[in-house]
Amino acid sequence: MKPINVYKNREISVSFDAKKCINSQLCAKGLSSVVRNSLLPWNDVDSAESKRILNQIRKCPSRALKAERITQEFAKAI
Repeated sequence: MKPINVYKNREISVSFDAKKCINSQLCAKGLSSVVRNSLLPWNDVDSAESKRILNQIRKCPSRALKAERITQEFAKAI
């Protein structure tokens, strides 16, 4: 697996650093429509609202997840 994977939708870009991740099950449980399984996280960032994804990213205990805005709407949310 690549150390850093990037997943995008129309509003945000999510990066995932597999080397930092300590428990991807948290994401799989928190956003099951986005994270299909713990081995390939963040498969479908279009299946949930960007705000929900950002909330899950904030819960990441290892800071393996980061988000960047693509649109101005989320400039203050990140």
